[in-house]
Amino acid sequence: MEPNRRQAWLIAARPRTLPAAIAPVLVGSGLAAGDGVFRWDAMLAALVGALAIQVAANFANDASDAKRGADIERVGPPRMVAAGVITPHRMWLATWTAMGISTLAGLYLVFIAGWVVAVIGLLSFVAMLGYVGGPIPYGYRGLGELAVLVFFGFVATVGTRYVHDRTAPGSAWWLGAVMGMLAAAILVANNLRDIETDERAGKRTLAVIIGRSRTRDLYTGLLLGSFVLVVFGPIVGLTSPLTALAAMLIGFSAPLIRTARTSTNPAAQIGLLAGTARLQLLVGVALAVTAALPTS
Repeated sequence: MEPNRRQAWLIAARPRTLPAAIAPVLVGSGLAAGDGVFRWDAMLAALVGALAIQVAANFANDASDAKRGADIERVGPPRMVAAGVITPHRMWLATWTAMGISTLAGLYLVFIAGWVVAVIGLLSFVAMLGYVGGPIPYGYRGLGELAVLVFFGFVATVGTRYVHDRTAPGSAWWLGAVMGMLAAAILVANNLRDIETDERAGKRTLAVIIGRSRTRDLYTGLLLGSFVLVVFGPIVGLTSPLTALAAMLIGFSAPLIRTARTSTNPAAQIGLLAGTARLQLLVGVALAVTAALPTS
């Protein structure tokens, strides 16, 4: 059945990917609370900005993939432009609208935290539009996971921590790596499922380049590696001892890793992306709460 207008835009926004935008903002804000510099306005503006730019990226990718003939045969939620449900013009209009909302949130953050936020916002827009758009889309050249690690990990977490008091302590960089690895795992899960259709469409994702076996290893390494960082943060003195409690969530990664390593049916892997995103959100909430709690 063809989705109605509201359902079509909801599908295009890809809500299963949104934890990648929410979790680092929570972690950065939790760190600020633990340091005694938390600001509600900073957290809310960062959250609105992060969600808006993530939705804008999803809209832009929908339109750009359709233009290049990718994602037509994919298994999973359909792409609305490729399916002919939403026109490219409307999708790009929605993209610029979402970018406008993100810009308004960013302007407020610039007002309270200075020019550094403007640089972060500009770089984020360039990265978002260049992922599958422009003359040399880096998402088609195996660089998507690296970009996600940087922007949904370090930039989002450290940037959120920065807007509270204009500082970027080592704890934010350390937990930014955790958030970035989990966010990259979401993209790996997506690309693992689409490896055959992406290859036929000429979409050279990292999964296409390194093959299914190594992609499975990468996914496993990103999940388990993120928990290793959670455990070692307090050991090296960069994060609160309480944040190590988030490592108790490692059990939730077991069924995800098992699915990634054993399933060869793309339809059976649809839930892998959503499950990975839920895991990141759970870890993000746990780290935010434990980072905010006093240790003495």
